[in-house]
Amino acid sequence: MTLPDHAHNQAGARRGLSRNFLIILGLSVIAAIAGALLFAQHQAHVLGTLLWLPLLACPLVHFFMHGRHRGGGHHHG
Repeated sequence: MTLPDHAHNQAGARRGLSRNFLIILGLSVIAAIAGALLFAQHQAHVLGTLLWLPLLACPLVHFFMHGRHRGGGHHHG
């Protein structure tokens, strides 16, 4: 007994989806383990860098929030 074409395509799509999910899950686990190990080995450097992140973010926030001053709301008739 054979499956209709649409049932066969759905089974193949599910198999591909589950394989993609497993690949993404595996890569996520590897990245989490690598991140934990890097943090454990370089904790002083990471925490020292975290102190500077708000200061380093200021130019980016200014650029993206205030960068469009070219007429922003001022309509000249």
